[in-house]
Amino acid sequence: MKKIFYAIIITVMLAGCVGEADYSAREINWDRDICINCLMGLAEKEYSAQAINERSEVLWFDDIGCLTEYMKHDDWKRFAGEGEVKIWVGHCETGEWIDAEQAWYRYGDRTPMGYGYGALSVPNDSTYTYDETMERIRQGYTKREQFLKDKKMLDKHHDGHQH
Repeated sequence: MKKIFYAIIITVMLAGCVGEADYSAREINWDRDICINCLMGLAEKEYSAQAINERSEVLWFDDIGCLTEYMKHDDWKRFAGEGEVKIWVGHCETGEWIDAEQAWYRYGDRTPMGYGYGALSVPNDSTYTYDETMERIRQGYTKREQFLKDKKMLDKHHDGHQH
């Protein structure tokens, strides 16, 4: 009888140690948080994204395109596991965190890594759903190529003036 009593007590104690996952949006630590995909420091809350798993672990992205790219890798599968992952994005006009899957995305913004999608909380005539946006990025409908060309030209320009 004592063994059963102790087994019940231990089970109850262990169950009490397992907490609910905290899927709430986190605030950026500007001096510490970096994009897990491109390893750049987060630059603009208006275009940042964060993913939170069932263990309340957070991954940061400085552009929705970086999130899309990272989802292709095994590291994402390990992070996501079999549980829920909540994704938040910065509203491109206010910087407030909004649910990425409920957001609407406009194309053409100048974003930190050049993918060109800004999140909004309400649709308009030229916005895309989360799924449409992720698919467009996977298919290469981004401003990234021009962003990289511009960056390369800028880097060359700066290198030429450092003599």
